Amino acid sequence: MAELKMPELNSVIVAGNLTKDPVFRQTSNNTPVVNFHIAANRRYKDSSNQWQEDVCYVGVVAWNKLADSCKDRLKKGSAVLIDGELQSRTFKTEDGKNRTVVEIKAKRIQFLNKFNKTQGNGESDVIAESDEADYEDNTFDKFLTDEESNLMKEGK
Repeated sequence: MAELKMPELNSVIVAGNLTKDPVFRQTSNNTPVVNFHIAANRRYKDSSNQWQEDVCYVGVVAWNKLADSCKDRLKKGSAVLIDGELQSRTFKTEDGKNRTVVEIKAKRIQFLNKFNKTQGNGESDVIAESDEADYEDNTFDKFLTDEESNLMKEGK
């Protein structure tokens, strides 16, 4: 029997609203990073045919230019679509216990709210953020083979 090779796949796409204002900071080497949580809702009919809503709270982290792009665009309640991968990290709490969290490391964030952008003439136009604010973090590309990189380019 042929040996089964498990595919290396870790991909998440989720849409939701920020539950709090995002937390922006820089690492010791000045790398920008932002953390926030979103609430992703799921509606379904229960056994008595009544609509119910289930909420899933998900942590998100974004780095570099992607973090910078979030700085002026996100606040509590902002609607976003996150494309990324799951990652886990462990840290020590103040009382010395180890804690592990699973969060989404964003590769792409699409801002779904509209915002006012002032033009040179002082007038304000409403522009869909998703038109101008679709940023992608390609830092993982350095780990791709040439063949994988070409396949990714063909898919765009």
